[in-house]
Amino acid sequence: MPFLRDYLSFRGALCSIGGHWPRIGRESSRSAPRREKLLRWALVKLVPHPSRFSTLVRLGKLAKPLLPTALKAKIPTPRPAGTWPAPIGRRRMLVLAGCIQSVATPATNAAAARVLSRRLGIDLIEVPEAGCCGAAAYHLNAQADGLAAMRRNIDAWWPEIESGVEAILINASGCGTMVKGYGEMLHGDFGYADKAARVAALVRDPVEILAELDPGPLGWTGQGRKVAFHTPCTLQHGQQLNNRVEPILARFGFVITPVSDAHLCCGSAGTYSLTQPALSRQLQDRKIAVLESGRPDIIATANVGCQLHLEAATCTPVVHWLELLDED
Repeated sequence: MPFLRDYLSFRGALCSIGGHWPRIGRESSRSAPRREKLLRWALVKLVPHPSRFSTLVRLGKLAKPLLPTALKAKIPTPRPAGTWPAPIGRRRMLVLAGCIQSVATPATNAAAARVLSRRLGIDLIEVPEAGCCGAAAYHLNAQADGLAAMRRNIDAWWPEIESGVEAILINASGCGTMVKGYGEMLHGDFGYADKAARVAALVRDPVEILAELDPGPLGWTGQGRKVAFHTPCTLQHGQQLNNRVEPILARFGFVITPVSDAHLCCGSAGTYSLTQPALSRQLQDRKIAVLESGRPDIIATANVGCQLHLEAATCTPVVHWLELLDED
């Protein structure tokens, strides 16, 4: 995919000029309770809402020259998503647009749509009314807001579910873990319990759909490039899908570099990198060191939070693994 190749070239050139990609600065762990409450309130009001988060990102870009390195590193630079293949009446799956991912890494879902269209003949459909999975608010002690987001997604998806979609694809493993839990979290809601259970049963991480994918006549995209794969906590622990992505990438011609202590968190952990920056940085430093120990050409992962967190701390390009299958 040309957008990905341009991105890899850009990051390499930038790092060669500046020496190091900006690191996230350390911050005192002694935050006043009032400040922490204000931060949590702001996260609940901003993160789950793509339009608000997008505005925040645009403002951040405008002010970037004036910002300290710590904040500069947190401002994402989305790669163009490229063309989304139009549905042509074949097999159909829904896909969650999400909140942060739809703004910061829109190339992920677009890459998934192209991969599924070309290789499996599947039409991938985003329903505009669906949005944040609810995790951001729910895990910041704003459960009512989180549950409201869950109900909104169920209502948005329901007509498509009744029309027979095969699955709900969720390309951010954190969101996938959350939506797979809708049935449990809404089990006491008389109006939504049954629907929530059905939604949860339809959720698939892309690795569950592409597990047996063969490169076939569309070729081998890896060409021997070295990839260090970071398995997000939500993929290996939350969804119990550890060691599933690496064999797929290997079949497509990528060389998977060893990553020691791969079970350890990268420090992103949803909003943890903002609410506990000092501890998050320690985990980030450790994770970057082990990922880069094999001198990979690319770092790949399966969750937007991990992707942005790692990208802010390394010169090595960091992408969602689906983008690597979308290169031909």
